[in-house]
Amino acid sequence: MTERESGFIPLEFSRLGEEEMVSRAREFCALMQRRRSVRFISSEPIPRECVELAVRTAATAPSGAHRQPWRFVIVDDPDLKREIREAAETEERENYEHRFPPDWLEALSALGTDWNKEFLEHAPYLVIVFKQSYGVDSDGEKVNNYYVNESVGIACGLFIAALHNMGLATLTHTPSPMGFLSRLLGRPANEKPYILFPIGYPAADATVPDLKRKSMEEVVQWNVPAHE
Repeated sequence: MTERESGFIPLEFSRLGEEEMVSRAREFCALMQRRRSVRFISSEPIPRECVELAVRTAATAPSGAHRQPWRFVIVDDPDLKREIREAAETEERENYEHRFPPDWLEALSALGTDWNKEFLEHAPYLVIVFKQSYGVDSDGEKVNNYYVNESVGIACGLFIAALHNMGLATLTHTPSPMGFLSRLLGRPANEKPYILFPIGYPAADATVPDLKRKSMEEVVQWNVPAHE
């Protein structure tokens, strides 16, 4: 057995015809074009399995050296959700009233946001993603993780896509500073809060800002020539 073969297994891959490839791509693109960040979330229950499957999907993300430096903490306890909301609003009030510079507040004005985060209490589930700055082995020794922010960011992107695909709404919430999440959820020193996701159905009267995404011409450039 060669070094290349040792520790490897055959790739499971089914090649599609070009027409099916394009068809799938168009359908998925159209689906994701309808994705919006939703700040008005219903308290109506949702299937727990959906949340678990979204996490399972997110955990398929590539990661530096396959260290998988993420932890998804799922919260559905009403009292704990209330505590998280109160702590987040304390930080957000300080942000909006004192910390955010004028240009940041101006940029946020189009979104209609403020320090009130009622979705943190209304959503049936909160999923808080923590990044693991380093691992800990069975002997309690530190193990280096690599490309942590990139790895966790990719996992969060897959998580959002999975939720939208199953007909649920969410929002990427980062009530900086987020240390209160570590305290309330009893996380170890090697885990730092990355993003908080409230998850549920959109409220019946939910609205979203009238925003436009950048055009393909603004986000793509083919074959950029080298500067002479």
